[in-house]
Order: sequence, then structure tokens, then C-alpha cells
Amino acid sequence: MRYHLAHLFAERVREQPSRECLIQGSRHLTYEHVDAAATALAASMSGLGVGLGDRVAVDLPNEPEWVITLLAAAKLGAVVVPLNPSLGYRELSYQLRHAEVCLAVASDAAGDVEYLELFDDLISELPDLQYLILVAEEDLWYDDRVFQFSDMLVRGKKQVLPPIELDDGSPEAILYTSGTTGKPKGVVLTHENLVKTAVLTAEVLGQSECDRVLSAVPLFTIFGAHIAISTLVTGGALVLHDRFDPTQILDLIESEGVTICHGVPTMFHLLMRHPSFEGRDLSTVRTGIAAGSPVSADLVRRIRGWNNVQIAYGLTETAPTVTITRDSDPPETRDTTVGRPLEGVEVKVGDVTTGALHGPEAVGELVVRGFNVMSGYYRMPSETKRSLTEEGFFKTGDLAVIDENGFVTIVGRSKEMIIRGGYNIFPRELEDMLRTHPGVDEACIVGVPNEVLGELICACVVPVEGAIITGDELKEFCRDQLADYKIPDLVRFFDVLPTTASGKIQRNELTRVVDLELTS
Repeated sequence: MRYHLAHLFAERVREQPSRECLIQGSRHLTYEHVDAAATALAASMSGLGVGLGDRVAVDLPNEPEWVITLLAAAKLGAVVVPLNPSLGYRELSYQLRHAEVCLAVASDAAGDVEYLELFDDLISELPDLQYLILVAEEDLWYDDRVFQFSDMLVRGKKQVLPPIELDDGSPEAILYTSGTTGKPKGVVLTHENLVKTAVLTAEVLGQSECDRVLSAVPLFTIFGAHIAISTLVTGGALVLHDRFDPTQILDLIESEGVTICHGVPTMFHLLMRHPSFEGRDLSTVRTGIAAGSPVSADLVRRIRGWNNVQIAYGLTETAPTVTITRDSDPPETRDTTVGRPLEGVEVKVGDVTTGALHGPEAVGELVVRGFNVMSGYYRMPSETKRSLTEEGFFKTGDLAVIDENGFVTIVGRSKEMIIRGGYNIFPRELEDMLRTHPGVDEACIVGVPNEVLGELICACVVPVEGAIITGDELKEFCRDQLADYKIPDLVRFFDVLPTTASGKIQRNELTRVVDLELTS
């Protein structure tokens, strides 16, 4: 089977040209229309000199033009570089420069950012960046290096797309990691990495051309890109939404008859907290994936009351799915683990210090080998080498246990492990337990420096709205269920926990806030 996005999408277009492909508000585009637009855009970009292996940045919210650009790049053999529209000037400049982007597709304005003005500043700094295509509602004055998206489609219909040899092993995208411990790293993912992973994950979900898939996770993230690709290659309809708003998401599910609803745990949590949730008709929702951060067994069971989700584990570097639960799994295992690896993916756990591989039931760093593992970090050979074991396994940085049946349980991040008085504490265990308290809405455990014990355990808690709970009460709740050395030393209450654009809690920011409070 071929695993190139352009190849599989072309098959879907031939099979079902009039079926809906992209939906956003009043815009309902068929596979035939999306293919025509992507072909026209590819032809126009080719006329500008964009070709095999060139990097094309996409700096757009979740909208049809994002997906059309992805497909156009695939048709050209170019490499997409998804960018977060909220990036500041310095971060944007770094990623464009590092990826050696030659053409960028962006909104004319996003929030307070005027991209036309921004481009004028960037063009003098970035010699590789030659062209900008703007998605704009109004006709604006442009020069010979800045074009309107709609004009590019009109121009491309008069041009011929040159024949290109498409290789499944060629890069499809460079996605930048969050860079919490340094400069963001550009993860190079091939068509086989992304498309084969999407195909096999879709098979677990039973995903088909009949599905209508909600795309509320940002497309510039690996999870968001995966949702788009898996829908395109299986022939379903992608229901796009540019930002997460519980009211609007619930409206969309009802109005568009969404059958697959993916999300990070925070998204599901906020949906189910919404005052109108119980009165909504969500009967069309069949399944989805909950991933991106730890999912407690309690939350899983609550979601499955209306959405038979599977729990998946993965990273940007693994395109993303490594493991996923299945309907055939034992109920307890399906609630408490992240499932088993995809077919063709191998996982083991290694000693955090020596790297030696362990057998089943031992805690260690999860390592992964298979078709889904990235080809490397772009222009960072040393970082790429450090990320791999001698046997060619990618080191995830996550602590895990693999049982004798191959089911994986994620314990936490090796860098998040707290060492208090010589004891190793894994935040995930405490967080899952705290979330079972009726007054706790969300919890995150972080370590803060301490001269005597090395680190103190701090529980950062968001109370349920209207609940009155104290730190001492939560400590006593923990004491009834955990060993003494795991009891939080500190409890801090927050209205909301800081998160990244992909919904992950920013532990470093919480640690900084608590540490500043203790030292001030």
C-alpha cells in the first residue's frame, strides 16, 4: 500500500468526488472542490519556483485554506511547516529561519498581528523567505512577492502542474516542539510516518468515509494534523473549528452530526462541565481519541458515557500514535492504560540512568522503534543522535510500565519525577488520586526546590466551582490513600492552570509561580 498523502487523497477524490470534505460554518467543500483548489495552488506555487523538498510555512487557524495548503504541498513534494498563529516575532522569525522556509501562507491579520507589516520586517532578515500568500477577505495592494490566496487559485487554474515523482519516504512536514528546555526542535516526519500512522489509528477507530470528524484541536499541533490526515485518507468530512469554545463545540456536534470527537482531556472536561451539556443531543458521536496529556480512569469513564473514546499515547516524534486502546481490551485495562502499540511499532522500557532495556512490569523510560518514528530533528544531527538508543529506539522521556500482555501504563515524565528525601514521586499517581476528590476540578503536581529534602511536593489545584476545600483537607484525603512520603507538602489553589496551545499544563510555569511565592 502507498502511504503518500497526495496518492491516497487522489484515490478518495476518484471514489467520491461529490462527498463533503471540509466544513467550516457555511462553507461546505466537496472532495472534488478541495482537490481542484489544492491542484491550482500547487500549480501557482510551482510557477513561483516552489518544488520538491522546499519548505512551505502554514500560519493559519483551523480553516479550509490550511488543509488545502497541506494538500498542495503534498502534490508538489514540498514540506509543510505548521506554525502557531500566536507566535511572537522572535519565535516566528526563528522557526522560519531554521526551517529555511521559502514561502509562507498566513492570514492577513490574526489578533493584533498584521502579517503584511510583519512580512515587511521579516523579509529583510530572512534571505530564504521569498513569498507570502495571504488569506484575506478584502482586496489589498500587494507587491510582486505578496499574493492573495484566492488570486493564487485563479492563477493556478491556467497553469499546468508538472509531473512529480512522489516518494512515501520523503518529508511531509517539519513540526516544531514546544522548546520548554531550549530552542524548539524541528521534527521531520515523512509521508509514511504520518500517513501510515493515521491509517492504522483510523482502523482501530473503525473510521470510514461515513464519519464526520470534529477538528477543534489546533492543526499546527501533531494531534491536530493527525486528525486532518486520518480524515482525508479515509474519505470522511472534516468539521473545522478555529478555537475551542464549549458552547460552540456542542452546537457544532449537534448541527453537523459529528460522529468522531477527538480532544485533549481538558477539552472533554470543559465540555462536560458546560451548563447545557446534559440537555444536548450528542447521540451521533460514536468514538474519538483522548490524548495529549494524562487521562484519569474516572474521566475516561465519564467521557464514555456519551463518546466511546479510545485512549492513545504518542509524541510529535512518533507521528504521533505509539499505543492505543481497543474495544476488545479488558474493561479495567481499557480504563487505566494507554493500550498496546500499533502493528509494526515496538516498545520497551529502559533504565533511566544506564539505558539498559528492562523486561515486563519494570518502571523505566519508554523507548519506541517503528515506521512512525521521525527521520530526525531538522538541522540538529547531535540532538537526533542523543534521542536514539544504540538499538535505534527513540527515547520518549516518559516513564512507563509494560505488562506481560503488552499494555502500557504511563507513570510520568522522567523530567517531571520529583525526588523528595531520596524517594521518587511520580506526579501522575497523585494527580489521578486528587481528581477523585469531589471538590477538585483539576490538579497538577510539581516539585519545588528545598535545601533539606531536595524537593517539596506541591499540589496545584483548581476547585470545582462553588466548592469550599482547604489544603489541609486535601492532604488528609491523600494521607488516607498514599504512603506518607507522597503526601503533598504544599497545596496551592488556582482559578485556572496555565496550558499550552495544545492543552498541556505548563508545569514549568507552575513551578516558577510557586517557587517565587516561597522565596518572596
